[in-house]
Amino acid sequence: LRARHGVTPVTNPEAAKTADTLILTVKPQDMGALLDELAPHIPADRLIISGAAGIPTSFYEERLAPGTPVVRVMTNTPALVDEAMSVISAGTHATAGHLAHAEEIFGSVGKTLRVPESQQDACTALSGSGPAYFFYLVEAMTDAGILLGLPRDKAHDLIVQSAIGAAVMLRDSGEHPVKLRENVTSPAGTTINAIRELENHGVRAALIAALEAARDRSRELASGNS
Repeated sequence: LRARHGVTPVTNPEAAKTADTLILTVKPQDMGALLDELAPHIPADRLIISGAAGIPTSFYEERLAPGTPVVRVMTNTPALVDEAMSVISAGTHATAGHLAHAEEIFGSVGKTLRVPESQQDACTALSGSGPAYFFYLVEAMTDAGILLGLPRDKAHDLIVQSAIGAAVMLRDSGEHPVKLRENVTSPAGTTINAIRELENHGVRAALIAALEAARDRSRELASGNS
């Protein structure tokens, strides 16, 4: 790190003593051990930002000095290309200023949204895990393209550009997704035949059930079930 990026690595306790803001992003099952290591070294006025799925702000507040401000954030992997969706919630002692600071940090890699902490598990299911669902769909549609006789690289390019174009239309047009879909769905055409098969195979219900399962798993992580 020192040679490549010009930064000076320090131990976790050293960082806890000196940093104004601590962003904790280990796996949920490892967070308790990390807090045991850090808690004796964190002053009560330090801002703690949690990026661990499922863990409520109360988990940190119970283990840190009284009054320590905690902000819970669930971001996603498109942060790697500055297109993240980061959902932000305040703990008991976090102020508007603390939330604004978290928004400034995560706004540098995408969009941010404030929600009540009670909605964090649902947001984890939708946007935290969301990119994986789209990757899964692209994978399946690319395989379909191969079945239909296209080379993999061409099928991949067709699907990815279609996904990008559809996403931009959803973001910029202001139209409901149903309206945008209907605009592509001609009577007795190819699209409506494809939609019929998706409905016959329960794709809509499967997506809803999948997101419920992700929400439930986030709740399990909060209860300490790793």
